[in-house]
Amino acid sequence: MSEDNKTNADMKLDRDLNLRDDFTPPTYDEWKEKVIADLKGAPFDKKLLTKTYEGITLQPIYTQNDIKDIPHLQNTPGFNEYVRGTKASGYLGNSWEVAQELPYGLAEDFNEALKRDLSRGQTAINMKLDKPTKLGLDADYAKVEEVGTDGVSISGLKSLERALEGIDLDKHPLFIEAGFSSLPIMALLNAYLKKNGKTISSVKGSVECDPIGYLATEGSLPITCEFAYNKMKCVTEWVDKNNAAIKTIGVSGLPYHNAGASAVQELAFALATAAEYLEQMTERGLDINVAAKSVRFTFGIGTFYFMEIAKLRAAKLLWAKIVEAFGGDSEAQKITIHARTSTYSQTEYDPYVNMLRTTTEAFSAVVGGVDSLHTNNFDELFGIPDEFSRRIARNVQLLLKEESHLNQLIDPAGGSYYIESLTNEVCKETWKQFQTVEEKGGILETLKSGFIQEEIDKVVEAKKKNLSKRKDKMVGINMYANVAETKLEGNKVDNQAIYNKRAKYLQKFRVSQGKETDVKILEELGQLVTAVSEDSINIGAQAILDGATLGEISKAIRATAEHSIELTPLKIHRAAELFEELRDASNRYKAENGNMPKIFLANMGPLKQHKARADFSRGFFEVGGFEVIYSNGFEKAEDAAKAAAESGAKAVCICSTDDVYPEIVPSLTKGIKDADADITVILAGYPKDQIEAHKASGVDEFIFMGADVYQIVSKLLTKIGALK
Repeated sequence: MSEDNKTNADMKLDRDLNLRDDFTPPTYDEWKEKVIADLKGAPFDKKLLTKTYEGITLQPIYTQNDIKDIPHLQNTPGFNEYVRGTKASGYLGNSWEVAQELPYGLAEDFNEALKRDLSRGQTAINMKLDKPTKLGLDADYAKVEEVGTDGVSISGLKSLERALEGIDLDKHPLFIEAGFSSLPIMALLNAYLKKNGKTISSVKGSVECDPIGYLATEGSLPITCEFAYNKMKCVTEWVDKNNAAIKTIGVSGLPYHNAGASAVQELAFALATAAEYLEQMTERGLDINVAAKSVRFTFGIGTFYFMEIAKLRAAKLLWAKIVEAFGGDSEAQKITIHARTSTYSQTEYDPYVNMLRTTTEAFSAVVGGVDSLHTNNFDELFGIPDEFSRRIARNVQLLLKEESHLNQLIDPAGGSYYIESLTNEVCKETWKQFQTVEEKGGILETLKSGFIQEEIDKVVEAKKKNLSKRKDKMVGINMYANVAETKLEGNKVDNQAIYNKRAKYLQKFRVSQGKETDVKILEELGQLVTAVSEDSINIGAQAILDGATLGEISKAIRATAEHSIELTPLKIHRAAELFEELRDASNRYKAENGNMPKIFLANMGPLKQHKARADFSRGFFEVGGFEVIYSNGFEKAEDAAKAAAESGAKAVCICSTDDVYPEIVPSLTKGIKDADADITVILAGYPKDQIEAHKASGVDEFIFMGADVYQIVSKLLTKIGALK
């Protein structure tokens, strides 16, 4: 309302109403005092403070006092430690890249999916390679089960041409995670570009190696780390001299994330890896600014929305400080982050919920300020995705861009009392963990000694305990399970078919070359054996143009490599596996016996008396795949015992109230056990003053909020022979 249109009454109201004076904001102490009173004796710390797996205590409310001493709050986006982002314009100038993985084994299948998806919103080429390609093995020399698994099989120039046929590399950045060494792949890419009249300076993206990440996952390298570092320096130097906007050093937090590490552990171990690479590169004479600018981080994004935002913001600040300590300038201190929504949080049962998990994870990745992002296909655990699952996964990012307009923001988390405080706490805890790793000899030594594996195992065990007791909840897994569902079959990778096709092509290709060509290739491979500088990329590219395969190039490059390194790999798994084991056991039982394991609910008394605990019990046992027989309320114990016996169930759960249990449990339990002494009797509830009496009456188990669901259900399945 304009001043001219205001009435005298309006203006008087403006003068008389002053919210700040009339309603004094309560202090934190006043608020806490009121909350304590409302808790009626329950401890404030236990009820309202939350301890995370990162060792951080979350407060129930955050105020300005929680961030008053945080030094980075005065920083602006694009400047000073970059916690608020490496670009002053945030996503306004350049949005994040939609970089979906396309895990197809054959180059032509990869190309078909890529062309389709680039025309429908994908903006970057994310070429994931299969294990033989990363190992530098031609497909016909690799294990059948590994060819085409989790990535495309590339053995030479022809297969790379098929993969990139019709793709404009000037328009779309190219990301290739090459494994422990990127030199063979870089030589192959260089050959491809030369054949097409282009130079490496025309390409943006990454051809990155991460030997420590590969070692942590696989447990071995076919070369020493020293040899890998030499080649890392060689590739990085060659790219720098050719003025290419390509990252060559990968630092992945995924091995730690997918092993179950906390956000702090993932970040600390990734930073320790990056620090190792910087140290090794500078010791070999590479300029710190060149080395730091060549690093590309990859982080997994979990379901704890605010923690993941804080992790990404903390990564920017801590990386800037590490690079600064090495002597890097302000431009070199800018971090590049690729993110992948979590595999650890994906489930095989109720897989459509994976779409929701992926959406929240992607949201936190974008708010945290990633440069590129892959969002999981909801069915990735069942094999290669079809067009529908790819579209849904890709559209998660497009919705965040085009409908939620997150590409029009600059550090949306900046200034939040909660997130700023949490970012600061993550920085502190990460730095402590980082220093511990450094004090113990660095990332490589702590992996060799098993320290990192042991630290992650501690967190995993804590997560298992909380999942088992349903303190941590996974919809469709340990809460709200749908026992009627059947598992998706998915599109399984036909490794044998892929291997046969690749082997047939390679064998035909090898015999098609003339004797003169073979001699020339052998001479070039011989030069490659002794090449010690970045010239090896040019030599390798020429050999590939003349007909050498990736396997031949890799073998020549590693001809002088010493013995490999081995250690205990990280255990890659998923949170849901604990309960999926129970569901699988129940499904096997059904296949063998014609029905799911049964449990009978002996609901005693009228509906209002038994319903709350009966509903709780049904949900409790359905997470293990049990068919729950939900009876009407019984008035007499003998009627309930008779119905339980007739149901054929091997377990009976008594559901009513603590007040009536002393009266009904002894006779009901006796009736059940008289009919079949092997039946397990369970009581819904845990009346502490009655426990011993009920045990004496024959009650075997008690279920209640906080009970160990996994332990109780697995015991029941083991007893009937379903779980072995």
